[in-house]
Amino acid sequence: MKNMKKVLVFGLALVLSIALSACGKDKEEGSSGKDENGEKVTLNFWTFGATNYEDLAKEYEKVNPNVTIKVKASETAEHHDAIFTALSAGSGAPDIAMLELDQFDRFKAAQDRFENLYDLGAKDVQNEYLDWKWAGGENLEGNFLFGMPTDIGPKALYYRTDVFEEAGLPTEPEEVAALIDSPEAFKDAGLKVKEKTGKPFVDSIEMAYRAYLDASVDTYLNPEGELLIEKEGSSVKQAYDYAVDLYNEGIVGKFEMWTPEWANAVNTGEFAAELGAGWLKGWMEGNAPDAVGKWKVANLPTEFAANWGGSYIAIPSETKHAQVAYDFVEWLVSPENQLKSFEDKGLFPSAQAVYEMDEFTTYADEFFGGQVSSTVFAKAAKDISGTVYKGEKYFPVHQEVLNALHNVRDGGDPGKEWKAAVKRAKDLISR
Repeated sequence: MKNMKKVLVFGLALVLSIALSACGKDKEEGSSGKDENGEKVTLNFWTFGATNYEDLAKEYEKVNPNVTIKVKASETAEHHDAIFTALSAGSGAPDIAMLELDQFDRFKAAQDRFENLYDLGAKDVQNEYLDWKWAGGENLEGNFLFGMPTDIGPKALYYRTDVFEEAGLPTEPEEVAALIDSPEAFKDAGLKVKEKTGKPFVDSIEMAYRAYLDASVDTYLNPEGELLIEKEGSSVKQAYDYAVDLYNEGIVGKFEMWTPEWANAVNTGEFAAELGAGWLKGWMEGNAPDAVGKWKVANLPTEFAANWGGSYIAIPSETKHAQVAYDFVEWLVSPENQLKSFEDKGLFPSAQAVYEMDEFTTYADEFFGGQVSSTVFAKAAKDISGTVYKGEKYFPVHQEVLNALHNVRDGGDPGKEWKAAVKRAKDLISR
């Protein structure tokens, strides 16, 4: 991605550029936890979702008594909209902001609204993190770091051991990974499940689609704003065709993720497998109590190695305490603290040193019947090879392709639905 030299600047950047020249301020504090006048510093830190960052902030305050950190946690959409609004207004932004991966590119369009963490010392710790995760926090030129790496979402094959056993498939993770070692083998396993149990292999056509899609570096758009899905060799078209093929073979269910019907299917074993990130287990624990001990995880074929989710922590340039904020963030995402976040809230670490820590490599997971699932996801993280460019219009285009697949599921012609989705995508990016 670093070889792409042009940046698509729409939306937020246009909104924000008007006021940039009026936003000067003094940021000459050092890293002692006090500003240049020797006053104590208060940092506002906005987060979303379930983290242990409030507890870690209190821990930091104990050893840095001149720093107070006020953590505000919100729902994901509300959180990102609030940051967007504050940055657009030129006031009200926090000193530190947690940004979700899928939201990140729309904020990157406003580079002048963020501190370059390379100027604050981030180069010194770069080697501690997975290369692809670190690269995702940079601009396209690689000379500006928006955010420090936090959690990631490496994908693995979640599978029901009882359904696999009924289908005559192996149930031990190493054996499952050895059997299902290619997209073709994935399909073959699905056919066996259908034949022996009458159940679908995967839950939904969306998950079948994401098998290839999430592993693709070039998806819907490039940084110049060009639509890629019509081009020869399109990875999106490959993912679409694969999902349609699996559906036509009768091994894809009609469940909609996150619905009560889907939760019940997870709970009772109405389908055999799911391609899920590490964080999915937390959702399953809370919504499928009868499934404890009946699911395990195995590594996916390398063609499906991908990341789904995760976050970064950025410092808006509105802060008056950039260095103090950075010192806290660097501490917060250190390997030792990423281990704590993993143990407390299941945030999967992007700091590679964690993968060698005893607490990580021996973490027996009750939901997976005592399996040490952490090492499966760690291998998945290392198998990921690139950083996906999304851009501001990724999700509207993505939704149009999903709509086409849903229409196929409901009886639509795959070829016609694809052409219609491409046309709708063209209309979107031309606006």
